[in-house]
Amino acid sequence: MSWRSRRLMWFVYAPVAVLLLLIAAAIFIVATFDWNRLKPTINERVSQTIGRPFVIQGDITVSWAREPGEGGLAAWVPWPTLQARDIVIGNPDWAKQLQFAQLDAVRFRLAPLRLLFHHVEIPTLYVVRPRIDLERDAQGRATWDFTFGKSAQPSSWALDLHAVGFDHSEITFDDAVNKANLKITVEPLQQAIPYDQIVAQQSADAAEQAGKVAGAGARQAVAKANAKDESRPGSTHAAYQFAWQAEGRYQGEPVKGTGKTGGVLALQQTDQPFPLQANIHVDDSHIAFVGTFTDPLHLAALDIRLWFSGASMAKLYPLIGVTLPDTPPFATQGHLKANLKRGDSHFSYENFRGRVGGSDIAGNVTFDTGGPRPKLAGEVKSQVLRFADLAPLIGADTNAEKQRRGDATPQPSDKALPVEPFRTDRWRAMDADVQFSAGHIVRDASLPIDALSTHVVMDNGVLRLDPLSFDLAGGKVNSNLSLDGSRTPMQGNIKLGARHLKLKELFPKFEPMRTSFGEINGDATLDARGNSVSELLGTSSGEVKLLMNDGAISKALLETAGLNVGNIIISKLFGDKTVKINCAASDLAATNGLFQTRLFVFDTEDATVNIDGTVNFANEKLDLDVHPNSKGLRVLSLRSPLYVKGTLKNPDVGVQPGPLILRGGGAVALGVLAAPVAALLPLVVTSKGEPDNACAAVLEQMRNPSKATPPSTKNPPKTAQKQ
Repeated sequence: MSWRSRRLMWFVYAPVAVLLLLIAAAIFIVATFDWNRLKPTINERVSQTIGRPFVIQGDITVSWAREPGEGGLAAWVPWPTLQARDIVIGNPDWAKQLQFAQLDAVRFRLAPLRLLFHHVEIPTLYVVRPRIDLERDAQGRATWDFTFGKSAQPSSWALDLHAVGFDHSEITFDDAVNKANLKITVEPLQQAIPYDQIVAQQSADAAEQAGKVAGAGARQAVAKANAKDESRPGSTHAAYQFAWQAEGRYQGEPVKGTGKTGGVLALQQTDQPFPLQANIHVDDSHIAFVGTFTDPLHLAALDIRLWFSGASMAKLYPLIGVTLPDTPPFATQGHLKANLKRGDSHFSYENFRGRVGGSDIAGNVTFDTGGPRPKLAGEVKSQVLRFADLAPLIGADTNAEKQRRGDATPQPSDKALPVEPFRTDRWRAMDADVQFSAGHIVRDASLPIDALSTHVVMDNGVLRLDPLSFDLAGGKVNSNLSLDGSRTPMQGNIKLGARHLKLKELFPKFEPMRTSFGEINGDATLDARGNSVSELLGTSSGEVKLLMNDGAISKALLETAGLNVGNIIISKLFGDKTVKINCAASDLAATNGLFQTRLFVFDTEDATVNIDGTVNFANEKLDLDVHPNSKGLRVLSLRSPLYVKGTLKNPDVGVQPGPLILRGGGAVALGVLAAPVAALLPLVVTSKGEPDNACAAVLEQMRNPSKATPPSTKNPPKTAQKQ
């Protein structure tokens, strides 16, 4: 080889040799470098960044290995695995505990070539045996809220962390805001459990729990919903690798929970779901779920099957923050999907099914936390609704049920009207816009309500049922109800119209009414204030109109209906016999709970009975005069005026000691009765009865007694023939 050739080769290979020598030297230096010398710098920089004390108390070590996933020349470059032992992260000064976290070690691999481009790429960060203390004080300050330091200029470095792995963990949670104090432990399973196996186990457990809480019907409903969901495709291949358990108190109630999770949480790859499962008992409420969580960096893509059960839906409020009504024991199953953002999260509980008491429920609801208040919206349906299950919603459930829930208000012995207060304290916690309907209602034969539908709107503490409609006794009741719970006392108003309520369906067990063509029509408009039925009626102002034709009445019927005052009056007038009523008409004016009779009359075959006076719902006192005008035979009891004194709970009915002059200077005069009679005529027109409707004749007689003929002698009401 010539001198020129050797010189050329020297210029070619010398730089390569020098580069290889430098690389070898660098590897030697890095491999033998004492990384513990960097601990003071690392501790200081990290502490400044997170705004907390950060200390690596143990050794920092580095090992090298080629990365199997790399190709080409990059496959020859070894990746370092860094490990720091015994790490302590401090708490802010206000916290009870000095340390936020203690970690046995942190371990991660690093892509070296990416560093040349100011890019820190870490495939998985492993946290070894963490002990974490989470605390929030009454002012809302939380130890998990870090104040990260801000530099004057943006950093040229980028961090790319793909996933986080962990093992045995201990977590304490002390939250003064939610009155929670929990201890949670996480331990690795002996072997991974497939996702589908956990789903099957949780489904069976939830159905069994539903049966314990809400009965066999609830267990069957949840099991049926489980089977339908399990038949759908889309199960994940993720496996559960850790088990957790929690114990403590939440909102003053004892809490116990168990569950399972995956082992590595993917922070960026949404095609790698993190499996979750939980079984949580808070007092007598049970929450269970199984599903996946993906894309945690953006707090999104929560997709789980969710089960609820408990003594009352109202008890879920401290757990899930959703204001729900008092209900009988319940159990539901459905899919919960969520897009989670701080202060603006969206939840959807889809295709849920279940039981509330003896009623089935199904539907879809959403819950949004954005806006001035959280909002619940959606549609809920019931194919078969047991009427008794509606009682707690309107404060009409039994004292035993209220005492079981621990929120009973004693009913005074001298009060007939319920004093149980409405629970308006939570109405301003959220808004609502929910459609509810029931196709068929199971009820006692004495209450012939067949279907119900309503639109529930809650807006800043104002509850509206607009409309509230139901089928009753072959007719229809349409109403609009508004209760303003944002005001103290609560303001309420109701507009109600009842049309074509068939008497034979309204009283199916009362034999004399089973052949009747008669019906009831009525209107009511009332404004009131107060936080219970007693207070609302005791302050109500407005009017009530009612018209009934071709009916019958008896003391026994009124006793069955719980109308204590009425059955005493009827027994005084007619004894125990059944009385046929040609027409009953009433027009009442209310002012601050005092209901004044503008017109109150019922016409029978034996007499026309006028009732005049007041009922004061504020103190439940009665002050009525009953004046019977007998027809034909002058029976003593049908020509003796009565007085009605006392209270609704303890009425005092007796014979007037002397002649009775009706209030208002003779209410039978045309000038006095013309206005209330005219006000009732639209209800006669509304009726679909016979052309010779008995009420039309009775009201005409009252308007012009010199020309009209009593209906009992001119056109007796027609009745249907018995089959």
